[in-house]
Amino acid sequence: MFNNPGTDLSEYVPVKGDLVIGIVTAKSGDVFKIDVGGSEQASLSYLAFEGATKRNRPNVQVGDLVYGQFIVANKDMEPELVCIDGCGRAVGMGVFGHEGLLFKVPLGLVRKLLAPQGEIIQELGKICPFEIVIGMNGRIWVKAKTIQQTLIVANLLESCEHMTAVQRKQAFAKFSDTMM
Repeated sequence: MFNNPGTDLSEYVPVKGDLVIGIVTAKSGDVFKIDVGGSEQASLSYLAFEGATKRNRPNVQVGDLVYGQFIVANKDMEPELVCIDGCGRAVGMGVFGHEGLLFKVPLGLVRKLLAPQGEIIQELGKICPFEIVIGMNGRIWVKAKTIQQTLIVANLLESCEHMTAVQRKQAFAKFSDTMM
């Protein structure tokens, strides 16, 4: 069966260096197991967090959302995540999202949202302030001021995949009018 990587929602293939959103599924010893939407779970050491030591362990629970980066991702080894950069800083990675909405989108939309010349997030942010975390594994987390605004932002982001710039501006203007 042919899978188009731009539209396939089913399974993410980990790539070294990718920033992804994962869900903590288990704690086993010094390692957390993380569902990243791939064929196997990734591992995340408790030492892979900013400021973590053997005595100062991070507060990570099963069900938590984690934003991390792959340092190991090949077919012969278990994928491994970290929540720190090469200098030991979190730089936005770690546990997050105790409120908000997590949803899955095609990888093509992720690339469109993260494109350097992409204006979607900036345009939407002018209308309604919101927080967003975008994973290269097709998971997006958003949180706006209210639940209703959060759902509208998520729906607008999902619908942007097949919209032209003109259609997008019209949809955002309609949303802006309802916000006033």
